[in-house]
Amino acid sequence: MKAKDVRNLTAAEIEGKVKEAYHALFNLRFQHATGQLENPMKLRQQKRDIARLVTILKEKSKGQAAESAAGEKA
Repeated sequence: MKAKDVRNLTAAEIEGKVKEAYHALFNLRFQHATGQLENPMKLRQQKRDIARLVTILKEKSKGQAAESAAGEKA
């Protein structure tokens, strides 16, 4: 998933994607432990996707907090 695509989503949609990504990571770890995972790079990619989602979610929350703080000062 590209960051550009994630930035177009709402905060609630991103939170849902984060939950899905953690669930997928759990499944990948389970497959890796049982020897069923053919490509271990999938683990690394899933972790990076989660980090990207969480980072963008935090950016959005900071942006909304800054906007509300600016509105209160005016």
